[in-house]
Amino acid sequence: MTDDLVLNNGVTMPALGLGVFQSPPEETAAAVETALNLGYRHIDTAAAYGNEREVGEGLRRAGVARDEVFLETKVWVSDFGYDETLHAFDKATGKLGVDRLDLLILHQPATDRFDRTIAAYQALEKLLADGKVRAIGVSNFMRHHLDDLLAATTVVPAVNQIELHPYFTQPDVQKADAEHGILTQAWSPIGGITFYPGWGEERKNVLQDQVIAEIAKSHDKTPAQVMLRWHLQEGRSAIPKSTNPGRIAENFAVFDFDLTTEQLSAINALDRGIRNGPDPDVPRTEMFDRVIPEA
Repeated sequence: MTDDLVLNNGVTMPALGLGVFQSPPEETAAAVETALNLGYRHIDTAAAYGNEREVGEGLRRAGVARDEVFLETKVWVSDFGYDETLHAFDKATGKLGVDRLDLLILHQPATDRFDRTIAAYQALEKLLADGKVRAIGVSNFMRHHLDDLLAATTVVPAVNQIELHPYFTQPDVQKADAEHGILTQAWSPIGGITFYPGWGEERKNVLQDQVIAEIAKSHDKTPAQVMLRWHLQEGRSAIPKSTNPGRIAENFAVFDFDLTTEQLSAINALDRGIRNGPDPDVPRTEMFDRVIPEA
């Protein structure tokens, strides 16, 4: 059983997916195969993760019909620009072994070269119009990034994938997404603390939070399951990452219980406003130095 969400262009997307950020390529295919065999029907990857080829291998191993799997990937900033992004689509589909993507998004706003961000998104609009992707979107866009993008383009993003967990809920971005009919999708949905070494060294592990632990105990569930259920009941998409078969199964066992209104409010009250990852508004020129391989 899964919960489905309808995007702003009418495309249906499973709310819960498997993320493969930081999944070693040699472990990715097995993780994808395991997830699909358990019932997952949404896989999220990215060119910058270096494991698109292995995601494709896992899809083929599982033997699930292509049209039953919602496949999402991202264009890295070094491939921003109109022609460059069209070519990035070719690179991604070649590695994944598919002809069409269900969702293609821009991985970051290139804040110091936003003209290239605009051109990249215009390429996504072209791919959408040509039927090569079913939906397009963005990642790590703040309210002002969305405003600038919408002023220069035609198609409203279907998804904005952002860091979002109980300790960092980004209410202003969620509100901006809702105002424009953009679905908020959570990366790091259970507040993983191994992401992005060098950022937030004082951050706390959400999995050890006592409020969440008490809620989990009341439902005979784990803290991770409670957080994923929180995302789903709040109307978001979530893409937890794991290569451990037991964890992959645990993260999917979240459709047989409901959090109360009071429990949802208690989790929302945990927000500390502190990122675990980099600030999208801080230019990082090194992002443009990373070359995404052709194959």
